[in-house]
Parts: sequence; structure tokens; C-alpha cells
Amino acid sequence: MTTANLPQSFPFQPVRMSVMRYHELVAAGASTEHDEVELLDGVVVEKRSKNPRHRLVTRKCDLVLSQRCPDGWHVQNQEPVTLQNSEPEPDVAIVRGQMEDYSQRHPLYNEVALVVEVSDTTLVTDRYKSELYALAGIPYYWLINLTDRQIEVMSDPQVAGSESRYARCQILSIGDVLPFVILGQTVAKIPVTDLLT
Repeated sequence: MTTANLPQSFPFQPVRMSVMRYHELVAAGASTEHDEVELLDGVVVEKRSKNPRHRLVTRKCDLVLSQRCPDGWHVQNQEPVTLQNSEPEPDVAIVRGQMEDYSQRHPLYNEVALVVEVSDTTLVTDRYKSELYALAGIPYYWLINLTDRQIEVMSDPQVAGSESRYARCQILSIGDVLPFVILGQTVAKIPVTDLLT
């Protein structure tokens, strides 16, 4: 993966860092929980503020998935997930185990069954994140595209050389039903209207 794909608002090459170095900076107080940043492909990136519609759909997704999440899994809302070279904070993630299992660390990529990004002004960044999630092998990525009023369901992560992507992408809209799949098993079927407003 190259920085040429990374959405940038500056005309110079960013300094890359490892997830470990990022954690060290946070522990040293260089960043606080109130800073709106995340680590993407080794670069600290400022997150955009959320508008009311984004907040509403994120909350609805959290509630809908929480009601349908099977035992042994839980919903994480806008919290970090540690990948090989990134630490994004997806709007929603389905994580193995209980919340208390992560009191000393963030969930790792192989403990995540699904990530969800709600996207309106962040569509370019959220499409870029699909490469990071695919590289990590996260089985499912839902991009709730508020602009086009659709949900892009990505699955079958593939890595070939320096390229990573989801091999399958199904576009669902109002009237469709969204399968909620964990470890290859459909645990619920969710009407798209339950998430999109």
C-alpha cells in the first residue's frame, strides 16, 4: 500500500510510525482521548466531525446489531481496533468476547468479525479504509453510504502483493435485507430501512 492512495490535505510526505510508537505517544500524553485522530497505514490522520445524520445512523446501527449479536461477541462503538499498521476507530465493530476482555488493550484484527463505517463527508477515507480492513483479513466491512442511500457490503478479503481489497461487494438499498454474518453463519437478517433513514 502506498501513501499515494491516502487522502491528504498537505503537499508533503507524512512521517510514518508503527502502532507501537503510536501507543507510546498516546501513553506519553501526545494525544488524548479527546483528540479526533486515528492511525491509518502508519500515518496519524485527523477525523472529521460528525453531523447529526451520521450520529443518528451510527447509533441505530449500534442498537440494531447489539440486539442481534450472539453470545461470545459484543458491539464496540467508535473505539480503536488494532491492525498490523493501523489503528482505525470504526463507527461500529463486532468484537469477540466481552468488553471487559479489552480493559488492557484494544481488540486485534483477528478478533473482529465486522467493521462498519457510516459515511457522508468521509466517503473517500472510508473507501480507503476498505484496503486496510481487507489487508487485516477482517471478514466483513459495511460501508453505510449516506450520500447514495445504500449499504456496500464487502466480503472475501484478498491480498495480492502490495494490493489488498474485498473480492465481493454487494450494494443494498431501501427494500433490501442485510445479512449479519459472523464466522460464516448468518445470525440475523436486517432490513436496510432499520439502518438508513
